[in-house]
Amino acid sequence: MLEGLFTQLVDFDGDLFRNIKGMRVSQDLFDDLADRPSHRAVAMAATATTKPNSASPLLSRPFDYGTVLAHPFQSENWHATRFSDGTAFGVWYGSQQVKTTVFETVFHWTRFVLDSFPDYKDTIISERRVFRARCRGLLVDLRDKHKTFPRLLDPKSYRFSNKIGTYLYDRHANGLLVKSARCDGINGDVFNADVLSNPRDYCYLTYTWQCGAEHVRVERTPGRTWMRLPVTYN
Repeated sequence: MLEGLFTQLVDFDGDLFRNIKGMRVSQDLFDDLADRPSHRAVAMAATATTKPNSASPLLSRPFDYGTVLAHPFQSENWHATRFSDGTAFGVWYGSQQVKTTVFETVFHWTRFVLDSFPDYKDTIISERRVFRARCRGLLVDLRDKHKTFPRLLDPKSYRFSNKIGTYLYDRHANGLLVKSARCDGINGDVFNADVLSNPRDYCYLTYTWQCGAEHVRVERTPGRTWMRLPVTYN
């Protein structure tokens, strides 16, 4: 089934962009629960004790939180990603271009909203943080393999790509380069945190979507449309 898929490695040394949830302006998440600063400090300290200790959470968090216990009666694991079923290992997903991260995250964000709140019709706003990190290591090169293995970029099913991820992870691969399933960009998907370093903030984005509308509006500068992306409903 995988014969002819793993034929090339690339000695990658460059930046990858990662697009995560993040607010443009920091907020006190406990100010509506406690009036005294000392009480809010206790709440923040208690929350910190539940998080894995990491010197660089921007690089390690997908590996810290990349696995869950799947419920035995679930038909599918909601934490699954393209190259991990979410039960054994995490994957750090990045892209060579910032715009590729927007196509990827807009798709997954709108799918989450549609699945979780199918009858919601108001406007939803999501703030995003984009940073870049250096990736230095040997990666499996799958950038052209979708031409002979189209299931690699299946827009709806991760079954084939999950098998690839497990195969590579079990053989201690650092990660892979592959075409995005959402646009013409290239993604760098990392299994080994040791090949990542030097995370640096790049920009903040705001996604605005009138639920049910055909497009999501993306702002890089507040109040100015930077991109408009179509919503996939099927």
